[in-house]
Amino acid sequence: MQKAGGIIALIAGIFGFIAAIITLLAGGLVAGIESISDSSNSASTEIGTFGMLGIVFSFLTIVFGAIAMGAKSKISGYVLIVCSVVGAIAGGTLVAICMALALAGGIVAIIGIDGDKKGSDESSET
Repeated sequence: MQKAGGIIALIAGIFGFIAAIITLLAGGLVAGIESISDSSNSASTEIGTFGMLGIVFSFLTIVFGAIAMGAKSKISGYVLIVCSVVGAIAGGTLVAICMALALAGGIVAIIGIDGDKKGSDESSET
């Protein structure tokens, strides 16, 4: 079950990266539209920041998802959960949808480590 959590996190990280690229493209589109009009406030920098943070936390999700597949401790699962929550907050709406999947992957990875320890204890007794 631990490997399944890592695979779920890897898929979520890849989709999160694609969503962050779409967010950056939307920021460029907004910047182009703002350059035509004489608007004093700029939303394109905030959208660009959302996109960049989405890319960072998507890459961290990919890395910790790969680590969680072979980890023997729960730390990588916990870090994966933290990355998914922070990425959902800082990455924008599209990235947040993908980070919900990464959150589920982190939870499955933590549960999988507990299950593997219990399964190995039972098999060593027989």
